[in-house]
Amino acid sequence: MTKEKILNLYKKYQPAIKETIDTIVFVVVMIIIIKFFIGEIRWIPSGSMRPTIIEGDRIFVERYSRFYSTPKRGDVMVFYPPFEELKNTPWKVFARLTGFFCKDIAYIKRVIGLPGEKFEIKMDASGKSMVYINDKPLDEPYISSVYDYSYCTGEMYCGPFIIPEGEYFMMGDNRGNSKDSRYWGTLPQDRFIGKAVFLFWPFTRMKSLTQY
Repeated sequence: MTKEKILNLYKKYQPAIKETIDTIVFVVVMIIIIKFFIGEIRWIPSGSMRPTIIEGDRIFVERYSRFYSTPKRGDVMVFYPPFEELKNTPWKVFARLTGFFCKDIAYIKRVIGLPGEKFEIKMDASGKSMVYINDKPLDEPYISSVYDYSYCTGEMYCGPFIIPEGEYFMMGDNRGNSKDSRYWGTLPQDRFIGKAVFLFWPFTRMKSLTQY
């Protein structure tokens, strides 16, 4: 094919090519706007939040409340764990904003301890474990059992200690099988992605996640 024929073909299909590129750019920009300002859909791969959320559930994570409020106790939050290195190269930022080819690890846990509070986990002789906030036991109806807890070791963050300002203590509802703040410490606020507000799939498990 000659150069002249290639040029003629380009001129012929130029409007279609331009329209396709404009459409792709528009879609990408809208995805970024929606994910950054409104929310996103997440698939749950593990059982660390059982019985509230189980493997295979699909949830909607809202991101708009972060512009006017901070996380509250009981909120189910999606976040980047503190030990995960987040590179800020243009491609990595683009991947996080759009979800395209994003390999950054995200966790989902519940906010248990707030900045400035005294936190402690106590286990009695019968094996019953409870979270204490400012020396008062925390009522947690969302966990399956106060006896289903990982045993606290010296390397774990079970307290007592004061949660630093701007940081949160995160725990999975499945206390016997959740790698959470007990293992890696408190979470800085700037690591939050958004709040899980609704479980929409499967339909038989559809429910709000903001009742606590």
